Amino acid sequence: MGCVYRQKNIWWIKFYRNGKPVYESSESRDRTTAKRLLKLREGDAERGEPVLPKAGRLRFDEAAQDLINEYTINHRRSLDELERRLRKHLTPFFGGRRMATIGTADVRSFVAHRLTTPIVLKPLRKGGPPRERPVSNGEINRELTGLKRMFNLAKQNGKLLHVPYIPMLLEQNVRTGFFEREQYEAVLPHLPVPLRPMIAFAYITGWRIPSEVLTLQRRQIDFGAEEVRLDPGTTKNREGRVFPFTAELRDLLVSQCAANDRRQRETGKICPWIFHRDGKRIKSFLKAFKAACKAAGYPGHIPHDFRRTAVRNLVRAGVIESVAMKMTGHKTRSVFERYNIVSEGDLRDAARKLDAARNAAAIKRRSK
Repeated sequence: MGCVYRQKNIWWIKFYRNGKPVYESSESRDRTTAKRLLKLREGDAERGEPVLPKAGRLRFDEAAQDLINEYTINHRRSLDELERRLRKHLTPFFGGRRMATIGTADVRSFVAHRLTTPIVLKPLRKGGPPRERPVSNGEINRELTGLKRMFNLAKQNGKLLHVPYIPMLLEQNVRTGFFEREQYEAVLPHLPVPLRPMIAFAYITGWRIPSEVLTLQRRQIDFGAEEVRLDPGTTKNREGRVFPFTAELRDLLVSQCAANDRRQRETGKICPWIFHRDGKRIKSFLKAFKAACKAAGYPGHIPHDFRRTAVRNLVRAGVIESVAMKMTGHKTRSVFERYNIVSEGDLRDAARKLDAARNAAAIKRRSK
């Protein structure tokens, strides 16, 4: 029968393997953690499995590599971002430490360090002074999410017994930008000609421009079924997607495909992309987009505003929310609701409906 005991404020366990006592430190000041380790070791001994007293000895750098391997195996698109966060922020702070020694207080120290260390930006001009900006709560939360995932993987693999509480910061991530129809139509003429069909498609569908609109190919458009598709594995949530033709979307795609066919006949070169710049895939458009918005009198808009706009337009048109989520590619309702923004026009419509209801009630009272 095994037991737990304390030695210099650290709890140890004692159990028996083939009649011989085995001693192991739990690396913790928590008695419950030691009892959990004892139960695990006794279960391994009872099943005849090798008892390797390594729980609690895992170091941060090993756990970080395990997380990188997990991202690599599952082809996660944010692998590069994870490696950057580990290299620049998490490893310099936690590197070399045992995971079992990292607690909630250490996590708070990391957060305090990040909040008081501004991010250095490139100078506006060559030879100019470097610029700084404060780190956002969202950036820190992405790093804490990676740290939490490291702890959970270590526990799943039997290399750690306890996962500390990791508090997250409050994020002010409510999205507020969207395009009214007249704003969108005012911006369009100020864009370079190759960008106009791409922006029109984004306004209608709300699809992500860099990863879903600019990668669109002719094979993904089905004029017979009147729909455009995204292949599974190519979207942010890894799921396929279908957007049925509207009259406006059909005209846009028919016109764009016809223009692509004419260009192919004239040049003899095949371009697989629906939206392109002289047969080459469009990779950069943000500068031209911002300039067009400013010229139209609507500075400050960003391309992602079209995603929010499409959601709002679908809801306004009476599309069921679950169907709208499928069309725009929103997997969770919480994200969908952040995009479903009420505009001033919506509020005015509500006020008009309230006036109409009041007038109807007044007429009804007078008629009695």
